[in-house]
Amino acid sequence: MSTDHQKLANFIWSVADLLRGDYRRSEYGRVILPLTVLRRLDWVLEPTKDAVLARHAQLSDAGVKNMDPVLRKTAKLNFYNTSKLNFRTLTGDEYNVAINLRSYIGGFSPGAVDVLDKYGFDAQITRLDESGLLYQVVSKFVEIDLRPDVVSNHQMGYLFEELVRKFSEISNETAGEHFTPREVIKLMVNLLLAPDEDELITPGIVRKIYDPACGTGGMLSEAQDHIEAHNAHATVEVYGQELNGETYAICRSDMMMKGGDPNKIAFGNSFSQDGHEDEKFDYMLANPPFGVEWKKVEKFVKDEASRGHAGRFGAGLPRINDGSLLFLQHMISKMKRPEDGGSRLAIVFNGSPLFTGAAGSGESEIRRWILENDLLEGIVALPDQLFYNTGISTYFWILTNRKVPSRRKKVVLLDGRDYWVKMRKSLGDKRKMLNDDHITDLTKAYVEALTIADDASHPLHSKVKVFQTTDFGYQRITVERPLRLRFEISEETLALLADSKPLLRYAEREPLLATAKSLLGTTATSRAEFAMALAPLGKLPAAVDKAVWDAFSISDPSGEIQTDRKGNPLPDADLRDNENVPLMEDVNDYLKREVHPHIPDAWIDEPKTKIGYEIPLTRHFYVYQPPRPLAEIDAELKALESQIQSLLGEVTK
Repeated sequence: MSTDHQKLANFIWSVADLLRGDYRRSEYGRVILPLTVLRRLDWVLEPTKDAVLARHAQLSDAGVKNMDPVLRKTAKLNFYNTSKLNFRTLTGDEYNVAINLRSYIGGFSPGAVDVLDKYGFDAQITRLDESGLLYQVVSKFVEIDLRPDVVSNHQMGYLFEELVRKFSEISNETAGEHFTPREVIKLMVNLLLAPDEDELITPGIVRKIYDPACGTGGMLSEAQDHIEAHNAHATVEVYGQELNGETYAICRSDMMMKGGDPNKIAFGNSFSQDGHEDEKFDYMLANPPFGVEWKKVEKFVKDEASRGHAGRFGAGLPRINDGSLLFLQHMISKMKRPEDGGSRLAIVFNGSPLFTGAAGSGESEIRRWILENDLLEGIVALPDQLFYNTGISTYFWILTNRKVPSRRKKVVLLDGRDYWVKMRKSLGDKRKMLNDDHITDLTKAYVEALTIADDASHPLHSKVKVFQTTDFGYQRITVERPLRLRFEISEETLALLADSKPLLRYAEREPLLATAKSLLGTTATSRAEFAMALAPLGKLPAAVDKAVWDAFSISDPSGEIQTDRKGNPLPDADLRDNENVPLMEDVNDYLKREVHPHIPDAWIDEPKTKIGYEIPLTRHFYVYQPPRPLAEIDAELKALESQIQSLLGEVTK
């Protein structure tokens, strides 16, 4: 952004001086942003305003109901205004500015009115009017020259984004919900687009970009700017969707400021109200909210998931308290087919999607589907404390369905956790930032890692590892050990029998207990032998008979192995264990090597084996730090003791 336009943004923000006292600092944007939009639209519409008014009068006299297409054509824009007022004339009557402003806003075409409605600006008009500030504030905006020949669409986009940044930073308690730090976006866009740099300079290319949780539109703008900086003749179409009304209005306004098509920014929940249902995109990127539950759209999502891969969520459903992986599946569903050029996408996650969920769970099944279909290109670990509303560690996931043959079935992991500088002033939870050198170095390391995937002879960057997709898979096996029992009738086992539910409901309870008590002291190591000893109890109902055996059976490592009718050993549920075996390893080889040396009679219950996938990124980059030598610790303790003694000596003098 140029110095002149930085000054213009600062001048616009100086309106906040008028609001101080009546508005909290975090509320300034609710007035400044929509008024900036109105002032720009007023300037943009000025050249065709008279023509639009004349055409509107003609159509009205002719009784035409659907004037919208004609008036758009007359205005030569996607929006127009049919009010006879403009920004200068609506302040002509100091005492009726509220009435005039509402009349002026009501003259806009439906799309523009929708933006202002989502800002909730009508409430601000009332508030400013009641505070005696409306005339002063609007008059201040009349002074601002935002004519297109003075401030181009591109420059206006930068100016508006600067205002949004100011608004977001002073509202940093919630900024992370809709505003991703600019340097994080820049790195994300670099990683998404850098592998395609040669292709992006092709004259006349058309590229479509999508963000399903677009917030104020920062990611879309950065991606558009990146492509246009490499190719001034490229056509970049940006699409987005946003659930929050205010941030939707900001994003849509930004598109209008740049002369783009604001109708490509949809309002609503991307899961239940997909605003771009039939679209496919070249590039996608998103920073969806972390750990936000999807209970409000649970029925809709589950109904679609029941359709399998005919819907968006066929791979699986994550737990209800985190919809991050739903966003990823939603984005994957909008990839172009490889034969149509394919797609690339990048998404910001916290650590949960990497490993949450055991084998067979929704999260594991989603990871499995992504990796088995070879969609994951790489994951980049970022420093913690990068975002405004959370200090947790975050990760970029980068996916594509158009890997070149040499990169297939390979995944790049890049550890960028040490690439940061401390901020001079914290903004909420944001205490660290990436500088330009960090962004350049990380982008270079990632692109080189893709080259390494092409050519194994290249040396690896110290922060990069390349894996096979199967390296993240594992087999969750159930290891059983035989049930070994001895049998005993004692006071303790009789008490267990007396308290069992089948006995409490058994009509012959007391005679049975009396007979069993007469056998007190009976023991056996063989089931057959003990069955003979229980003969005085007679034939019992199945539930009662089971209760008798359960009470008198005692687990014993040296006891008799219990078997089923076919002679197969029964498993001891108390000794059951689970092991994770690498996906490509034979589970029986694992059992012989790792288990049988310690438990020779163990076996695998194969029908219970499940396939799972997890990506333990931090484990792969863990570097063992040996403990400090004891002599060094002792020396330090002695030095501290001497220091304490010296201080105490001074106190007691």
